[in-house]
Amino acid sequence: MTSIYIILVFFCIVFGQSGLDKAVNFKGELAFLTSHFEKTILRNLVPLMLVLIMLLEIATALISLIAITEIYRVHHFGFAKIAGLLAASSLLCLLLGQRIAKDYAGAMTIVVYLIPTLLFWIILERFQ
Repeated sequence: MTSIYIILVFFCIVFGQSGLDKAVNFKGELAFLTSHFEKTILRNLVPLMLVLIMLLEIATALISLIAITEIYRVHHFGFAKIAGLLAASSLLCLLLGQRIAKDYAGAMTIVVYLIPTLLFWIILERFQ
């Protein structure tokens, strides 16, 4: 059970920091991503993609925090499942974007975050 808490805290830190950084530094993030995707089919969707991924990351962090409380108080894993789904969705969206931008080193970095997410699902299945 401790491993579930650790990974949920990991989600809170990773996605909370990333989502809030995008919110606080929106103009800088937008400028960077606009240049990052300027030669791709996604070039006109950058502002929308930035808002969506920012909201997805913040939601992942908040739902992970709720999941920690839910597991501790009532030993239920409903919000944990949602947090895992949101985390995987966020990372897969980021991975797809990096691959489309042909930023293979950036895509490889995202895989490092996918590993605990996959482990989370494996561990979570033991509690079902």
